[in-house]
Amino acid sequence: DVENIMVLDSSNIQPEEWKLIAKCIYDKMSSYDGIIVTHGTDTMAYTASMMCFMIQNPSIPVVFTGSQLPITHPLTDAYNNLRVAAEMAKSNINGIFIAFDKRIIIGCRAVKVRTAGFAAFESINLKSIGKITANGLEIRDFKGNTTKAPILNTEIETNVFLLKLTPTTNPDIIDLLIKAGIKGIVIEAYGSGGISFVRRDFVSKIKYSIDNNVPVIVTSQCLYDSSNFNIYEVGKKVISTGAIEALDMTTEAAVCKLMYALGQTNDMKEIKKIFKTEIAQEISSK
Repeated sequence: DVENIMVLDSSNIQPEEWKLIAKCIYDKMSSYDGIIVTHGTDTMAYTASMMCFMIQNPSIPVVFTGSQLPITHPLTDAYNNLRVAAEMAKSNINGIFIAFDKRIIIGCRAVKVRTAGFAAFESINLKSIGKITANGLEIRDFKGNTTKAPILNTEIETNVFLLKLTPTTNPDIIDLLIKAGIKGIVIEAYGSGGISFVRRDFVSKIKYSIDNNVPVIVTSQCLYDSSNFNIYEVGKKVISTGAIEALDMTTEAAVCKLMYALGQTNDMKEIKKIFKTEIAQEISSK
């Protein structure tokens, strides 16, 4: 069966659309063995990440896919991606996934890394859970949810800001964000979590943000490996402010998880607890 719930360039898919997509998936889960969602590639990693938090413990495979070339193009990759998505949708492996270029990626681990190449998405800090070979769809040692009932929760706080640091970024931007009513901040720091405190002192501004009950999540501008505040002085100063490590989450997952966490609570301790709790394999288990 096919249902057309919207026709939008993915650049225009925003939280309002996320809620509609999540509710549609949740409402249909009990009637189908698998669901495929076709989606533009530009924001698909954000949508798939958010679905991992809005629809916890899905009872069936939910597979997002799209294409780098329009389906009407003679060399389009759309048909192959749809075939791969269909194989995953009938796999009986429950979860939120992206199927692209013969690979299956957990939704909250996918990042778009190419603007034009057919291998547009990579699985960050976790191997792709499946791939297409001459033997068909091969799934590595992975099991989806088998015991918990599905949960739909579309309560999120959308007033979240992502800040990518450069050596010239003015720390006063934190004051402006708080004044503008931002409820949460994700900072893409350097390396394993480095943030400047000489001249351009971001550490004191992060403390100011947290003192004003605006949580700050710190992730890395590097795609691979985990943040670690305990290696260098710059990281230790950041962790002393009460900032929350994103660990090995993607930026997309960190932003979506902060929206989700703020939709559940304003309590800083509870937000930190949510971030340390693995919901959909967005962080590596310790």
